[in-house]
Amino acid sequence: MAKVLLENVSKTYPGGFKAVDNANLEISDQEFVVLVGPSGCGKSTTLRMVAGLEEISSGNIFIDGKRVNDVPPKDRDIAMVFQNYALYPHMTVYKNMAFGLMLRKYPKTEIDQRVREAAQILGITDEQLERKPKALSGGQRQRVAVGRAIVRKPKAFLFDEPLSNLDAKMRVQMRAEISKLHDRLNSTMIYVTHDQVEAMTMGDRIVVMKDGLIQQVAEPITLYDNPRNMFVAGFIGSPPMNFFKGAIEQRAGTLWFIEQAGGGNGSKGFSMRINDEMAKKLTGHVGKTVVFGSRPEDINDKQYASFAQPDQTAAATVEVVEPMGAEIYLYLNTGSHTFVARVNPHERADVGQKLEMAFDLRKSHFFDAQTEQVIV
Repeated sequence: MAKVLLENVSKTYPGGFKAVDNANLEISDQEFVVLVGPSGCGKSTTLRMVAGLEEISSGNIFIDGKRVNDVPPKDRDIAMVFQNYALYPHMTVYKNMAFGLMLRKYPKTEIDQRVREAAQILGITDEQLERKPKALSGGQRQRVAVGRAIVRKPKAFLFDEPLSNLDAKMRVQMRAEISKLHDRLNSTMIYVTHDQVEAMTMGDRIVVMKDGLIQQVAEPITLYDNPRNMFVAGFIGSPPMNFFKGAIEQRAGTLWFIEQAGGGNGSKGFSMRINDEMAKKLTGHVGKTVVFGSRPEDINDKQYASFAQPDQTAAATVEVVEPMGAEIYLYLNTGSHTFVARVNPHERADVGQKLEMAFDLRKSHFFDAQTEQVIV
């Protein structure tokens, strides 16, 4: 296995479009790192540059301490699993998995040993080894694609949205299997996805990207609890973090967040007292426009909220109720902003009902409205 290092790596296409802008990333030996972001953010381009399938415009890429900028893909000792499986339809599963080793002139006995070892790891039966890809389900084909990578015993595994063609149940199963595979092989893995749930459940660390730029690199729980900016805060988490634009005001020695009125209906917005711990960090922002962020699970009906504090609530009307089994999503409107709360399924609420919603400011965030960077 190997460490992968990107130093000031950029990719600019003809016409001036910069797909990746000055990416710096160090992936440790045996680490599972997930690149996540919306379509077009540069995550797949970054992966393809590591694989050698895209030339870099500037910067350096190192695999196991060796600079590989000009090294062909076949000589980088990496294996890549693609979104569309990329299996040979005329070959059996066995031959699909063995083909790369056959090209490299490995002895037949070693090829057979490696193929059957990989098949055992992935739960591919002897009967399935003799089938052709068209006779397999989507999940089975994905296992074959992963098996073809395993037999290579590469320094690093690269996954480019490998589960996006599977149904929801199969995606959950396969992401668990890939995580177990990483633990079993103790291998370096770089995984690209647009699904933040996959990223949160699989990665040792997550790299969040937007418009070709790396926004934040951190462990999943750190990204969730301490996002660096509004993009990361809104992208990580489902449902996403709620944002309320407003201003910080000082009243009789106490700081308050005043929601910005909106909606064209004469609404004045809500006011919320800021607790002492946060107030110390927000003193320099009095009179400035900020964005208050709160996750759905940190908002609840005042009568049920153990964290409810005086002057830290907002009146809101229930617009949509979404029962999810173990929880309920309430979509509410303050008159200025729509937001979502994640609540206990036994806490009844009806469409049109007016509630006093409490916010847990101990877990909330404030962002600069101009830069969108976190303040608290």
